[in-house]
Amino acid sequence: MDLVLRDALVVDGTGEPSYRADVALDGGRIAEIHPEGSPGPRPTAARTVDADGLALAPGFIDMHAHSDLALLRDPDHSAKAAQGVTLEVLGQDGMSYAPVDDRTLAEVRRSITGWNGDGSDIDFDWRTVGGYLDRLDRNFGGQGIAVNAAYLIPQGTVRMYAVGWDDRPATDAELARMRELVDQGMREGAVGMSSGLTYTPGMYADDAELTELCRVVARHGGYYCPHHRSYGAGALEAYEEMVQLTHTAGCALHLAHATMNFGVNKGKAPDLLALLDGALAAGSDISLDTYPYTPGCTTLVAMLPSWASEGGPESVLTRLADPVSAEKIRHHLEVLGSDGCHGVPIEWDTIEISGVSSPQLGEYVGRTVEESARLRGEEPWVTARRLLTEDRLGTTILQHVGHEENVQQIMRHPVHTGGSDGILQGDKPHPRAYGTFPQYLGRYARELGILSLEECVAHLTSRPAARLRLADRGLVREGYRADLVLFDPETVAAGSTFDEPHTLPVGIPHVLIDGRFVIEDGKRTSVLAGKAVRGAGAA
Repeated sequence: MDLVLRDALVVDGTGEPSYRADVALDGGRIAEIHPEGSPGPRPTAARTVDADGLALAPGFIDMHAHSDLALLRDPDHSAKAAQGVTLEVLGQDGMSYAPVDDRTLAEVRRSITGWNGDGSDIDFDWRTVGGYLDRLDRNFGGQGIAVNAAYLIPQGTVRMYAVGWDDRPATDAELARMRELVDQGMREGAVGMSSGLTYTPGMYADDAELTELCRVVARHGGYYCPHHRSYGAGALEAYEEMVQLTHTAGCALHLAHATMNFGVNKGKAPDLLALLDGALAAGSDISLDTYPYTPGCTTLVAMLPSWASEGGPESVLTRLADPVSAEKIRHHLEVLGSDGCHGVPIEWDTIEISGVSSPQLGEYVGRTVEESARLRGEEPWVTARRLLTEDRLGTTILQHVGHEENVQQIMRHPVHTGGSDGILQGDKPHPRAYGTFPQYLGRYARELGILSLEECVAHLTSRPAARLRLADRGLVREGYRADLVLFDPETVAAGSTFDEPHTLPVGIPHVLIDGRFVIEDGKRTSVLAGKAVRGAGAA
């Protein structure tokens, strides 16, 4: 054997009681599990690690990640590796970098600078989903990437490619082209399709268009992962829309960052869960992910009404520069409740600037828009408008609108999985980017008892693996890939906070991918064991 993990507390991902065992690894797989007290000799290996006092779990799967460029630029990637994450699902919220042509790539880069940076340090030598996945595999001189990655076809990017930025129904020819792009992406290895239905231009698609694309995804055994049309006013109706749409299409549904935010939804988590239970009982295939925090995170430009973004980023800046259009935007934001702000009038004291693209604007970071406006002696919209313009729409925000009781109730649901929704850009990113998985284990399992240790690990491992249709990941089981994490259940905790968001977790000394140490004795090794994980429908 290559390695034996001796006397570990095996939390195997099934949700069943943990047990002590020796676990032997060989050739990147789990070769033998020898429970304590079982007959026969204990396994031996070239190297033995004393795991007494540590829990051994499958590597954690981040079902909602924004590391699309971070994995290409950062071989360390401790933000995720140090959490015990061994697989991230990219291509989220309907916007990413494949499939594209030259025009679409330029527009995507501009649109999600706040998520991933402008990409000026990246050689975009791909245009297809398959090309992007191949690039992950051959990155850093062919070594690969820090952790494994799967990919969702971004529906907003597909619409941008085939239709552009117009707010109108797709023509028959454009819909046919979108179906072709989704079909090609699924055959090339995507695990499903995402949408950002409060982001332009993906939000311009009607249900009939989305249903047709979901039918293509379903033919390849993939799933649909929508950021649906509202997380605020009308949230329940928006969830129901996605349930009905995927039922019609015959497609599995995975609800992205499934929260019930804003004041209008306080205490309404049971209503969402009742909706899901009814659909599950009727035979729908549904799962969801959440992050264990109350604030959300997105870009400042995403708050604007959708009509203000028609035509693309340059059109947004033109409208912001025009006093009449800018006043109309303000009225929608502050009075009517824009669709970008989920139908709820914006509360500037909840909008904290977490990152800017221009270093000259660093004074705004860590303050709410209202606070910055007060310091400048002006109205909040004046500050927000200036920031949007001077930062060329690259500003990221934290939105403090969540409810702890909703967070806890949703994470208990049997179809729940963990997703960080971690944006790694900016000086003060959301701490979920560095802390989601230890936060689940430390705060919500150990301290609050919302989930047992075993159930919590199942939510972070086997359940997402099942959604991704991965036959050999997500469990500590003989023959499975040796993507594993060793953590101290008594001390594991998120180090990241809102004040110090880049702090790494504690209590996670070892992380392995394919049986190789990515984190060893609490430190990042030079190992790049991650690869692209292609969907079951890949040709």
